[in-house]
Parts: sequence; structure tokens; C-alpha cells
Amino acid sequence: MPELPEVEVVRRGLADHVVGRRIVAASFTGVRVARRHVPGPVDLAERIVGLKVSQARRRGKYLWLVLSHDREPVHGLIAHLGMSGQLLVEAADAPDEKHLHARFTFADGDPELRFVDQRTFGGFALDDLADDGVPHQIRHIAPDPFEPVYDQAAVVRRIKASDSAIKRMILHQGVVSGIGNIYADEALWRAQVHGERPSSSLTKPVIARVLDHAREVMAAALIQGGTSFDALYVNVNGASGYFDRSLHAYGQEGEPCARCGTPIRREHFMNRSSFSCPTCQPRPRTRRSA
Repeated sequence: MPELPEVEVVRRGLADHVVGRRIVAASFTGVRVARRHVPGPVDLAERIVGLKVSQARRRGKYLWLVLSHDREPVHGLIAHLGMSGQLLVEAADAPDEKHLHARFTFADGDPELRFVDQRTFGGFALDDLADDGVPHQIRHIAPDPFEPVYDQAAVVRRIKASDSAIKRMILHQGVVSGIGNIYADEALWRAQVHGERPSSSLTKPVIARVLDHAREVMAAALIQGGTSFDALYVNVNGASGYFDRSLHAYGQEGEPCARCGTPIRREHFMNRSSFSCPTCQPRPRTRRSA
């Protein structure tokens, strides 16, 4: 699934091409694209027509458009990209994509905004905004490392107090948001920490170092448009990112570690794969039974 850099690339595209424009028509094809909006797709379309897109915002992997009556914010239109969702800026006369599920047209004409989703795990939901501008549906999501309200010292204390594996904790979106499997493996490789090390066994400076590396690697990925392993992860113009060429751990099974030359290993973790260096990131020792 897209992680923070990939979602931020999309958010920036929406800020450039959609913010400041008024919606004059919207359509949602099929019930799945609006399944998080209980009244259904027709109601969702009717409620957003006439509203102006005043901001494109993101927290972690979550993206939403702030819809307003002129300058007064009214709702947040949450866009769930799922595993394969794409928000594309297209000319109105461009051919419809095979998996087109939503279309937004604006008062100033071209271009329109389309939502394309091959696997139909993504969709939209309309929600009221809390005082800080975050939709109520995602208030449980913790701030990400790029937000001004992010408090790394507090995050370090929370992680340190847990006996869970460090990778599990940095993947926990209620602790720190935006970090997914790819950038977790990259951050842990940079910090030379195995993902199954108990958080409580690590010092606070080491935990902070892991979080620092997570922010650094996501910032580097953002410069390169994110990580795209196939044509599903694209920006609003349909272009793929190329940070996959800069990965040192994730997906590099059998390749020599860029630091010591040991072949990168692949292990199972939380129903997914983890990639690490056996030399630079030794597995934690386990107690032998009596």
C-alpha cells in the first residue's frame, strides 16, 4: 500500500491542480467507492456539489480535501487510496480509464479529477472536521514526523514503554503515522537495528535514531516521487516514482548489503516480509528454556 511519501506526492498534485476550484458535478460508480459513506454514492455526490476545494491535506497515509463555502470549511472529503487507487488530473475529453470509479468536474472547466482503482479497495468518505482541521474518522491516527504537532520525545517514551517489537511499534499508526513496511525496513537498516528487537530493550537515543532515519528516508523518497514497484503507484499526472532504485533493504533479498556486503535476508513478520542484513542487524537473542 502507498506510504507517506507516495500519498504526499498525490497531495501536492492536488494542491497544484484542484485547490481553489469549485465542484460543479461529481459521480461515483459502484457502491464500493462510497462504502465508507453510509448514505451512499448519490448522497455523497449531492453533498459536495457547489463546494470549493480550499485545501489538500494529509496525515500519515491519509489524504483529504477540505471543502468550503467560500472561506468557511464545511467538510473533509477523505480519499482512501487502498492498494491501487489513483487520483488523476485528466482532460474532460480524455478516454475513460477501465477502472474509473469517480469523476469530479469544476466550474472553471478542464482539467477534471478522476479516481481510478483496479482492485476497488479505495474510496471516499465525507466527514466533519475537528477543531484542528482533521476529519473525525481519522482522529485516532497519530501525527506523522513531518507535522508541526509531531512530538518525537513523546513517541520515543511511548515506544520505550512497550515490550513489542520495534518494527511493530513504528508501523503502529496510532503511535506514529505514515511509516509502512518499506520505509520501516529502510529506517531499521540505516539504524542497524533488527525489527524484532523488543522496544523496551532499546535505549531512547536508539529509538530516536530509528525515527530520525524513518523521516530521512521518507524525505529522500519524496524527492524521487515515492516508491513504485508497478504502474499502480503514480502521481496525479500518471508518473511513477523511482525511489525503489535507492532501496538498501526492502525487496533486496540476496543482494549484498551496501554497508558490509552480506546478502540481505528475508523473514516473515506480521503476515508480511521483512528485509534486513544478518551482520549489521543481528536477530535478538532468545532465552533458552531450562
